[in-house]
Amino acid sequence: MKSEHLYAEATRENAEKRAAAAPEIIDVWRNFSRTVFKEGALPEKTKQLIAVAVAHVTQCPYCIHAHTAQALRKGASKEEIMEAVWVAAEMRAGAAYAHSALAMDEIEANEKA
Repeated sequence: MKSEHLYAEATRENAEKRAAAAPEIIDVWRNFSRTVFKEGALPEKTKQLIAVAVAHVTQCPYCIHAHTAQALRKGASKEEIMEAVWVAAEMRAGAAYAHSALAMDEIEANEKA
């Protein structure tokens, strides 16, 4: 049965099905994820704010929900979360502008031809 939502719901049942299909890999992935988000040189809150920003750049709705919730649990304010989102927006827009150098190179190459 097809979901009414654009994306499948992130349910425990769905996660368990995917984990059962590749149990060794999911165990490694989960350990990697726990390790990455542990307190280290960066505090856990900062890591979650980075994840919120990256999730917006990669446009992963599941990641946006999960890491926003985690950022809040780690003490991030709504203002900090929105600033992280705005940093992501600037970086994505900045990358589009920076890559316009490729378009300019192609324009100039075609003008010479």
